[in-house]
Amino acid sequence: MCADTPDTTLPDYRETVFLPETSFAMRAGLPAREPEWLAKWQRLGVYDRLRAGGKGRAPFVLHDGPPYANGHLHIGHALNKVLKDMVVRSQQMMGRDARYVPGWDCHGLPIEWKIEEQYRAKGLDKDDVDIVTFRQECRRFAEGWIDIQREEFKRLGITGKWDKPYLTMDYHAEAVIADEFMKFVMNGSLYQGSKPVMWSPVEKTALAEAEVEYHDHTSHTIWVRFVPQAGALDGASVVIWTTTPWTIPQNRAVAFNPGIAYGVYSVDAVVEGATAKAGEKIVVADALAEGVMKSAKVEGFTRLRDVTAAEMGGVFLAHPYRGIAEGNGEWDFDVPLLPGDHVTDDAGTGFVHTAPSHGDDDYQLGLKFGLPMTYNVEADGSYRADLPVFGGQAILTAEGKEGPANVSNIKALHAQGALLAKGKLKHSYPHSWRSKAPLIFRNTAQWFVAIDKPLDDGMATYGESIRSRALNSINQLVQWTPQTGRNRLHSMIEARPDWVLSRQRAWGVPLTCFVKKGAKPTDADFLLRNAEVNARITAAFEAEGADVWYVQGFKERVLGGIVDPLEYEQVFDVLDVWFDSGSTHAFVLRDREDGASDGIADLYLEGTDQHRGWFHSSMLQACGTKGRAPYRGVLTHGFTLDEKGMKMSKSLGNTVAPEEVIKEYGADILRLWVAQSDYTVDLRIGKEILKGVADSYRRLRNTMRYMLGALHGFDEAERLPVDQMPELDRWVLHRLAELDAEVRAGYARYDFQGVFREVFTFATTDLSAFYFDVIKDTLYCDAPDAVTRRAARTVLDLLYHRLTGWLAPILVFTMEEVWLERFPGEDSSVHLTDFPETPASWRDDALGAKWAQVRQVRRVVTAALEVQRTAKVIGSSLEAAPEVYVESAALQAALTKVDMAQVAITSALALSSGAAPAGAFTMADVPGVAVVFAPAAGQKCQRCWQILPDVGTHSHPGVCQRCDTVLG
Repeated sequence: MCADTPDTTLPDYRETVFLPETSFAMRAGLPAREPEWLAKWQRLGVYDRLRAGGKGRAPFVLHDGPPYANGHLHIGHALNKVLKDMVVRSQQMMGRDARYVPGWDCHGLPIEWKIEEQYRAKGLDKDDVDIVTFRQECRRFAEGWIDIQREEFKRLGITGKWDKPYLTMDYHAEAVIADEFMKFVMNGSLYQGSKPVMWSPVEKTALAEAEVEYHDHTSHTIWVRFVPQAGALDGASVVIWTTTPWTIPQNRAVAFNPGIAYGVYSVDAVVEGATAKAGEKIVVADALAEGVMKSAKVEGFTRLRDVTAAEMGGVFLAHPYRGIAEGNGEWDFDVPLLPGDHVTDDAGTGFVHTAPSHGDDDYQLGLKFGLPMTYNVEADGSYRADLPVFGGQAILTAEGKEGPANVSNIKALHAQGALLAKGKLKHSYPHSWRSKAPLIFRNTAQWFVAIDKPLDDGMATYGESIRSRALNSINQLVQWTPQTGRNRLHSMIEARPDWVLSRQRAWGVPLTCFVKKGAKPTDADFLLRNAEVNARITAAFEAEGADVWYVQGFKERVLGGIVDPLEYEQVFDVLDVWFDSGSTHAFVLRDREDGASDGIADLYLEGTDQHRGWFHSSMLQACGTKGRAPYRGVLTHGFTLDEKGMKMSKSLGNTVAPEEVIKEYGADILRLWVAQSDYTVDLRIGKEILKGVADSYRRLRNTMRYMLGALHGFDEAERLPVDQMPELDRWVLHRLAELDAEVRAGYARYDFQGVFREVFTFATTDLSAFYFDVIKDTLYCDAPDAVTRRAARTVLDLLYHRLTGWLAPILVFTMEEVWLERFPGEDSSVHLTDFPETPASWRDDALGAKWAQVRQVRRVVTAALEVQRTAKVIGSSLEAAPEVYVESAALQAALTKVDMAQVAITSALALSSGAAPAGAFTMADVPGVAVVFAPAAGQKCQRCWQILPDVGTHSHPGVCQRCDTVLG
């Protein structure tokens, strides 16, 4: 239609035109309005209604990886929960009974640490408080944050069983966690061992790999001489290199690699002040000799000869602290030179100082050759008080700073004549993700699950050991999204050591086991294995919670009448919280009515860090108690970064808080950001990105607004059968059929970016920029009972239902608003509907191909008219009656069955065959089509604004025949 003003000398026909009418606002006002819909859904009980109505449907269970009940939500939480919500809602609307029970991880060090901080601020000591009282304070702290986080999650539009979430600190959960642990007691995989584990001196506890993060750290580096026994190696010192001088007192061997080339080198000249000595001989790897000499400030050196592996085998070296403490023989022994495959010539000297109590490679070498373990380092990171020379010195202080131990060892080595060189090195180093303090490897007595031990539990379908079951589950039973997740978890499970379960803390589920007094961990009767005792423990936890374990007399209560309580000691370590969350499948999927009938989730969905966290621990735990993975599918997403790709940090001031985005834009914009992003990689977010998302939202909202306005007053009597529709409208239905398949397939593979891209492109390109533009004249000016108008309105209704449904899992608030515009009522909600079924008969590929050509021809016409508009020859396309030349006879034949004037929005259009005259408008990418401009003949209809020859010849003045007929 023209945009100019009608002739005022003629009747005003504006009231006779069927203009769009809707109360759906251009401006969304989401921050203010979204809470209204949240309140409505709560009153309506949408989630419970879906569950009640979903009986008989195939279930779909997304099991929630529990966030930690500690602090406000960050943007990573929002990303995670919105993705989960899109999965659940889309699966529900595709006909499943999609269940989602949100949960929280409640035990563990972060909460315990917060309570300890509160104690320290008051000058109190946690150890002076009754442990049950302390645990109850931790419980109250967790409860407070659960209530806060629950409301923050709900504000994002997340659907789920919010009134009955799962909590790892619920009594039933604690009972099940204990019961699951006792299955490892009974199947023989649990053992107590003494081996080096990641240890936090600040928090005084062992840490799991998932609780460790890596930051840059500057370490001391030292090159140390180990002098061989008389006559060996020509008297040349074997030189080791280490970044942990504090481990030298625990040295019990030096390792070499038989596959590396070594040589004896003489030091010919040194820089003044060097600790290396001219004339001395050392043994190092040939590939590293030059670097060693440079670090030792050696100016000249000579390689004397090869040193073979056979020559080094069996050699003993003096401990560098031999004789350091007069009258004390702590280090008066020789250490062996041993072969080890873990030694490389990438860095260092080609020899590795070996302290079996302070590193896994060292420990493994110690096991192989029977090296003794040492117990020199206490829980607080200090040496034992009676250790000669260094007794009581801290490796790390209580604040996580470097203690005197490293420097003391460097000075002692220098005094002993063992220090060849020293320096500093900045490198990636393990830190606690809670205290942010550096960690050490420390040998302690811990409880482990043996992951390679064959289990006689009748669940060997996927393997006899936990590791084999896990690897088989990864390869055979689980669908990975993206597929790279499979490779990551597989490599981790394949290489991991036994699982450390114990923590030396207070807030958690205790290791519910007893050990026999006087027995050794290797004794068959060391652990009490008794099903009746286990049943008593489980029943007590179910009734009173895990706190009961710490109540005086509990041991006697559960052991009495079965075994003599005096013969056993109660274990008071607590379980690693990853065992808690790894057990959730048992008390959520298995035990809840809204869980999974087989106890296996259809999907676990978390960030990529959970390959070493929840995905990992759940796999190990379930393979030990169920024999297989507790999930059929795993989806992983990346981390959130700022717009420059930098990791978010409060110190950098580049964080984006969900509540701030919601306050400015609304939760739907945050959800749309998730949908528009490729979640399989790290996602960027910031002000400019959010502006772009908001622009996409506005364009889509305008499409929905136009559709609502054009459908005003539509009722079933107006609906037109598909076989009576014009081609253009049937082409739209064809596109809907294509899209229906793409949308369902996209949602099925969790490709939300792909789904939104397809729907958005369709809405803005196929509809707003083409179909809606073409049918405006029909909608506004054709008679209400005209086939053309009924067809267009019928198609708009079909479009409405599909677009609203397809987008409802993403834009939960906006699509509810769109729905309620047509279907108001307290009991009405788009989220109680399914995606409408789309008849396969709508799909017509031949029609689709034809209209792709029609639209190409339209492009040429539109471009040709734009040239005339720019030249101010015309103001509106309705002032034109172009002639279009089409070389292809087949295309021309197809176009003759199309109202090309309507499609091109001109008052008339002539089709001609053959070559176009010189000067005709063409486009290089649409060959064989040319346009010659001609002005429309006649007068302008004062109602539809088309310029037609018959205007002014009918009973109603100033209108065309079509409008005269409508006016009656």
